[in-house]
Amino acid sequence: MIKNYINGEWSASTGVETVEVINPANEEVLALSPLGTHKDVDRAVSAAKEAFKSWRKTPAVDRVQYLFKLKTLLEENFDSIVKLCTQEHGKTLVESRGDVRRGIQMVETACGIPSLMMGQSFEDFAVGIDSQSIRQPMGVFAGITPFNFPAMVPFWFWPFAVATGNTYVLKPSERVPLTQIKIFELIEKAGLPKGVMNLVLGGKEVVNSLCSHPDIKGVSFVGSTPVAKHVYQLGTSHGKRVQALGGAKNFMVVLPDANLETSVKTCLESIVGCAGQRCLAGSVIICVGNTYDEVKKQILKAASDLIVGDGSDPRTQMGPVISKASVETIKGLIQSAADEGADIVLDGRKYSGKGFFLNPTVVGEVTSKMRIAKEEVFGPVVCLARGKSLDEAIQWINSSSFANTASLFTSSGAAARQFSYEAAPAMLGLNIGVPAPMSFFSFGGAKDSFFGDIKAHGQSGIQFFTDTKVTIQRWNKDSNIW
Repeated sequence: MIKNYINGEWSASTGVETVEVINPANEEVLALSPLGTHKDVDRAVSAAKEAFKSWRKTPAVDRVQYLFKLKTLLEENFDSIVKLCTQEHGKTLVESRGDVRRGIQMVETACGIPSLMMGQSFEDFAVGIDSQSIRQPMGVFAGITPFNFPAMVPFWFWPFAVATGNTYVLKPSERVPLTQIKIFELIEKAGLPKGVMNLVLGGKEVVNSLCSHPDIKGVSFVGSTPVAKHVYQLGTSHGKRVQALGGAKNFMVVLPDANLETSVKTCLESIVGCAGQRCLAGSVIICVGNTYDEVKKQILKAASDLIVGDGSDPRTQMGPVISKASVETIKGLIQSAADEGADIVLDGRKYSGKGFFLNPTVVGEVTSKMRIAKEEVFGPVVCLARGKSLDEAIQWINSSSFANTASLFTSSGAAARQFSYEAAPAMLGLNIGVPAPMSFFSFGGAKDSFFGDIKAHGQSGIQFFTDTKVTIQRWNKDSNIW
C-alpha cells in the first residue's frame, strides 16, 4: 500500500479502506491507495503550519533554489514520470509527455517569484506622505486535483504557493496517485524543509477535512462541476479562499472561410485527445453555412482511421478512458442522443477486449436541446451540429451553463474579433483546438466552469496565494512627533 508524505517522512495512512489503482488499458492492479481520514489531514496541516513559521521568513531568492533543483530532477526523471503517467491514466506516451512538460513549465514560471511577487510604491501621494504595498504569504494552502492530468494539474498550484512563502498539503486523485508519489520523491530529494510540502491520500473525507480545517487558508480544486460547487461552498463557509475549476461543454465553430482540412484535423484532436478526458476538450462542432457535409465526411474518415490501444504502445493514437464506470456513462450519453433523434454516424461503443476502451464516436444532427449537447461527455465523442450563422453559433455557446473554452475556425479577422468580443467562455481559441494558457497566463473558466474570484497560475496564482498589505508613512524632519 502506498503512503502519505507528511513532515518530510513517508508514513502509513490511518484509513483502513483502500482504492485499487488500475491500469485502464489492461485492468492490472498497480497499487492500493488508502482512503485517508481527518487524522491524516490534521497531521499534515499541523506539520505545514509549523513549517510556515520559518519558511515565510526564508528569502524568496532562497525559496526558489529548491524549485530550480526540482526542475533539474524532473528533467532527469522525465521519461520515468511519463511512463508512470501512461500506466495509471491510460493516455498515450505523447500525451503524457505533454502532461509532464506543462507541469515543469509551471515550476519554471514560479522560479521567477522574486520579480513576480514585487509590490508597488508611490512617493508623495500627499504632501510628505509615501505609500507602499507588499505581498505576504498567508499560511497553509491545500490542493485537491483530478485524475485526467496526474502530473500537470498539481503544478498549477503548489509551486506558486510555496515560492510565495506558504506551505502546502496536496490530495491527488485516488485513481492516479502514483505519478505524484514519484514527484514527491523528487521533492524530497530536492531538499525542501520538512513540512513545506505534504501529500495526503484519500477520498471524500480528506476533501471535506481540507475544506473545513481551521488552519488552512485556501483551497484549490479541479474536477466536476458538482464537486467544484461543493468545495467552493464548504471552503468559503469556513472562511477560506477557494478557486474551484469545474466541468465544461466546449464548442467549436467552423465557418465556410476556414481551411477545412486543417480545421477538421484540429477539431478531432481536441475532442479525442486524452480520450476526451480534458476540461478543454472540444465537444460540439457547430458547422456554419454549407460546411456540415464536408466536415462530417472528413471527421468520419479521420476518426475511423484512428489507432486505439494501450497508451504505452508508440503506435497508439488514443488510449482508454479511466474506468468501467466512465465507459458506461459515455455509452449512456451516446444512447440518449440516438433516442432523441441524432444520427450515430460512427458508433464507437462496440470495442471488444480487455481494458476500459471506446472507439471514437461521431454523432450527427445534434441540436441544442439534446442531452448530449448540454452535458459534459468526458469521452471521445464528436458531436456535429448545423448553424446558420456565426451569430447563431455564439448564441448557442452563450446559452450553455458552462463557459470554460470555445474555438472558432476562420480566415476572417472580423469574425474572429466578433467571436472574441461576444463569446462567454473565459478561454478562447482562434484556429486553435485546445486553447490552454501557458504557465505565465491565468487559467480558468466562467459560469458553472469556475467557482471563485481568482484563477489559477500565472499572475493570478500569485494573487491567490498572497495577501496585500499597504503601509502609509510620513516622516517629518522638523518635528519631534515623527
